[in-house]
Amino acid sequence: MKIERLNQDKIRIFLTFDDLLERGIQKEDMWREIPKVHELFSEMMDQAYTELGFDASGPLAVEVFALPAQGMVVIVTRGKVHGKSEDGLQEEEQDEDEYELEVTLEQSDVVLYAFRDIEDVISACKQLHAADLTEDGRLYAYNGKYMLAFEPVGLELARYHAIIALLAEYGEAASVTTAVLDEYGKVIMPAKAVLEICTHF
Repeated sequence: MKIERLNQDKIRIFLTFDDLLERGIQKEDMWREIPKVHELFSEMMDQAYTELGFDASGPLAVEVFALPAQGMVVIVTRGKVHGKSEDGLQEEEQDEDEYELEVTLEQSDVVLYAFRDIEDVISACKQLHAADLTEDGRLYAYNGKYMLAFEPVGLELARYHAIIALLAEYGEAASVTTAVLDEYGKVIMPAKAVLEICTHF
């Protein structure tokens, strides 16, 4: 479980599928109101407080993005409490595990991997091309890293898993969504990134 602060009132939590399995939670469970999910959320909020000093009291907006190969991204935004100071709030909130949640769930099928440098991107693309797995992909620059994104539409499962296995050798599963990349990243190659890189390098 990785937690990072996006701003004063917003954090992003990246859960791998192993994180979920360890707690006996299936991906589909994140869509359901069950005690295990509440326990996981409490654990996330405790860790966010310990690591980042993020106090999750008051109303919270929670966005959950399911990424196919990587796991889940949970974005938690702390709402403003109108006309009350934090101190006045403490007395009212007797049960610390009670959160006012507004949950949004989104599913993303895009396979997204981050690479430290362009050499790793080139190596991954050459392997993908040599194994005749794909010529597609979009290449972004974001937060000092290169990001390769693939739409798995129409891919058979074996090829899909082979692409993921190969990308994992050179990069790491990214905990951002393509919506974030489109907004804050820089598009280097909008299409056929694997073919373009193999042609030029």
